[in-house]
Amino acid sequence: MLLMREAWAENEVRPLAAPVDIKACETGSIRVLRGQLLRITAAGEGAVASLFGFSLSDPAVWLSVHHTRVFSNSYLLGSGMRLVNNRRRPVMVLGKDSVKRHDLLLPGSTTAWLAERGYQGDGCIESVSAELMRLGMKVPKLPDPINLFMHVRLTREGDILPETNRTQAGDSITCRVVTDTLFVVSACCTGIEGNDKPAPLRLSVAENLSAFGEE
Repeated sequence: MLLMREAWAENEVRPLAAPVDIKACETGSIRVLRGQLLRITAAGEGAVASLFGFSLSDPAVWLSVHHTRVFSNSYLLGSGMRLVNNRRRPVMVLGKDSVKRHDLLLPGSTTAWLAERGYQGDGCIESVSAELMRLGMKVPKLPDPINLFMHVRLTREGDILPETNRTQAGDSITCRVVTDTLFVVSACCTGIEGNDKPAPLRLSVAENLSAFGEE
């Protein structure tokens, strides 16, 4: 099973994961250690990144969209917001965000859901499950994702209305990770009109913003 200790001595050289490029309709993963920055970048127009996260010390602890909504009393992501796990402990803190439109309400797509709508290929759930299997990581359940770059609107009547995705290549979101985590990200089709154009993604890790060429 894929495990990693969470604590690193101050004088140890902490491994820094190499960037990961994810093709449209595929899934990739990256390890990020406590204190490091995770950046998820849209490498194509209309990209959606369905984000999952699992503790490297205990796969029964995962990034939870449900607990994040309750913890923050919001269904919207905002700068400084803490994304928490299923034990209500912070996993990461949202920092720089060029899109500011993300979904905390919708589940990941499945192959059956997509087939009903005339799409071919694996859904998000099957694709992420295959990536976890490839890594040898067994998890007790696959939670709902945080759908980065997905544009939706909630009406007063309670309707969830997907809106046209205006994410452009180069748009990104950067988070400070606060616990050693394996992040799994799907660039699969959503099956939702206006949000159904899969596009490539890039995952990158740094110790600080200057490593991304920023101050």
